Amino acid sequence: MRIREPRTTALIFSSGKMVCTGAKSEEDARLSGRKFARIIQKLGFPAKFLDFKIQNMVCRCDVSFPIRLECLVLTHSSFSTYEPKLFSALIYRMVKPRIVLLIFLSGKVIIAGAKRRQDIYEAFDNIYPILKNFKK
Repeated sequence: MRIREPRTTALIFSSGKMVCTGAKSEEDARLSGRKFARIIQKLGFPAKFLDFKIQNMVCRCDVSFPIRLECLVLTHSSFSTYEPKLFSALIYRMVKPRIVLLIFLSGKVIIAGAKRRQDIYEAFDNIYPILKNFKK
């Protein structure tokens, strides 16, 4: 099911649980969850908006310089994998916070797996000095 404002999609399961995707902020995620619950109520189902929680936040950013991914994977091999024939990004699995970063040659970075906004900031603060060391 989709709504236009906030622009989100809901997956509704037979267990009664719902997953909302596409929200641009925590507030939009909560609002869309309430809207979906209301739509389901209007359809005649006894829906309630309970146990809201953020499970996965995704962020994209650009460090504005190209990165030597081949050197980065060699130096940080315990945290990263890079197979350019399979996928163009280096996959960096950060331990604390427990976040996955997709680092592209162009300097674009996708940060995924955060449950809190603070985790995203912390992950970026941790990875930026490392990326600066591998600037092309």
